[in-house]
Amino acid sequence: MRITNLILVLVLATILLPTALRAQQSKTPNIVVIMADDLGYGDLSCYGATELATPHIDKLATQGLRFTSGYCSASTCTPTRYSFLTGNYAFRTPGTGIAPPNSPAIIQPGTETIASLLKKAGYQTAVIGKWHLGLGEKGVGPDWNGQLKPGPLEIGFNECFLLPTTNDRVPQVYVKDHHVLNLDPSDPLWVGNKKPSDSHPTGKTHRSALKMDWSHGHNSTIHNGISRIGFYTGGNAARFRDEDLADKWIEKSVKFMQANKDKPFFLFFSSHDCHVPRMPHERFHGKSGLGFRGDAIVQLDWCVGELTKTLDRLGLTENTIVVFCSDNGPVMDDGYKDDALEKLGNHKAAGPYTGGKYSVFEGGCRTPFITRWPGTITPGVSDEMVCTIDLAASLASMVGQDVPNGALTDSFDLLGALTGKPGAVGRDHLAVQDNGNKGTLGFIKKEGDKIWKLHEYKKKRARNVTVEQKLATSVREPLELYELTSDPTEAKPLQSKMADKVQNLAKELHGLVEAGSTRMQRAQPAIR
Repeated sequence: MRITNLILVLVLATILLPTALRAQQSKTPNIVVIMADDLGYGDLSCYGATELATPHIDKLATQGLRFTSGYCSASTCTPTRYSFLTGNYAFRTPGTGIAPPNSPAIIQPGTETIASLLKKAGYQTAVIGKWHLGLGEKGVGPDWNGQLKPGPLEIGFNECFLLPTTNDRVPQVYVKDHHVLNLDPSDPLWVGNKKPSDSHPTGKTHRSALKMDWSHGHNSTIHNGISRIGFYTGGNAARFRDEDLADKWIEKSVKFMQANKDKPFFLFFSSHDCHVPRMPHERFHGKSGLGFRGDAIVQLDWCVGELTKTLDRLGLTENTIVVFCSDNGPVMDDGYKDDALEKLGNHKAAGPYTGGKYSVFEGGCRTPFITRWPGTITPGVSDEMVCTIDLAASLASMVGQDVPNGALTDSFDLLGALTGKPGAVGRDHLAVQDNGNKGTLGFIKKEGDKIWKLHEYKKKRARNVTVEQKLATSVREPLELYELTSDPTEAKPLQSKMADKVQNLAKELHGLVEAGSTRMQRAQPAIR
């Protein structure tokens, strides 16, 4: 009798244990956020590109939900990344524009972030790739030869492996946790804004020696045959080769996922593709036919393939939500002569939209946005409005982590929309910006079957209205109004015909900016 009972117990355990494990797993799915850099709405074949192929990202889209109204919160990198991590509009905080090489930490310890909330929920957290949010204490900045803190580890990440600034700005070194990797103490690293000596070679003094020429700016310290913004000396053993960045990000990401395959993890894979200087690995040179910018997109697609293959190999695909997005829209000539314009051909980097990086036109802030979670997200296409700023509150909701009062004030819980839950809705309004807390603002508002877009320009001229040309400025009206449903290219300004609508939207935008919070009141049900 005892033997029979024991056999029955073992049989029941065999049947029920996998079910229990699956139930436990579904409460704590792994999270991988892949953020591209300067990637436009039209830069992927799943979004209509015909001049290059992105099969791995396309596969992600066919297996998940592809958004046609996915936005970043700014058309430049630092403010979008700040908003993604903190859930707060960057224009609320001074000093959140494009960070210089020696910027101190922009997100200070004690700030609740997507990483800190997930860490509280039991997640192992890592950021691998581009940082560009400053390191070191306020008023001091990074101690390149000592401890680089505060930084990611002080705002919720368990580990980090970083390109500390952005690769057109010095220094070209890796940062692992709190230190520059492989730094030789006898060859200290110095980083500054002024030329250290007349003998220090720059893009101006040694232009003929460059393997990639500069077109504007980007002509200070030379590293790897490419001149950058800013100056640095020393740290020679720590310097990397541009061509190896993507491989290194994948190496470290795979290692992180393997080490944490039995625990819930959050990986922020922060790509540098396709930001300048565009210098992908040699095996991708010429693969796109669109110059180095197109080749960098092909390299980005390879990265996505390596990440998803790793999830498959580790048996984690069905228990991982993958989010693919971009930090802002595209730009062609952004400081280097890399044939982005000359070999553009028929490619439309912003898709059907006007503008790109540095612009609050749709091309600057509407980007590719894909979510995949097999078994939970039904594959399809969604036109609900979602934004990278909403990932913090949405993912906290997904894992049942409460958001403290005063945190993530502009992040909406859009878990239902992000996972395609029937009847779930996205945003009905969104503010976007170009750069910094005093720049141009845009305000999108859904009203019935219309989507209004207000531009507010604080300067008479604005940059980069047409992606397919060199960066230029155009004269703007202080307030410009468009209706996106009938005019998605923002070609027909309406402010002279609809003064009342302009004033009402401007009042609503100013109220949003001054209120300090736009937290959505309606609750979105968590999916467990």
